[in-house]
Amino acid sequence: MKITVEYKNTEENTEVLKVKQANYLSDYAIRITFNNGVEKLIDFKPFLSKSFHPSIKKYLNEKLFSNFSITDGNINWNDYELIFPISDLYNGKIEI
Repeated sequence: MKITVEYKNTEENTEVLKVKQANYLSDYAIRITFNNGVEKLIDFKPFLSKSFHPSIKKYLNEKLFSNFSITDGNINWNDYELIFPISDLYNGKIEI
């Protein structure tokens, strides 16, 4: 018995979603622009405030939180110590 599966690309645009630009505004809010042109304003404060983990809680230090970079199309803090799924950023919801 031979089973074959044919996969067809149903979407014309299969571009991988990436963070193109991120600007820290204030009070743990970051405006993110994605490579498809969509912009989101994300408030990270509720996530940081609710966390009990010390390696996350330390980012309530605004100076530390605002020191992020864009690495491989994602927002990255301190060499991947804090990073979020692109889909969560794109949906504008960061949850514990």
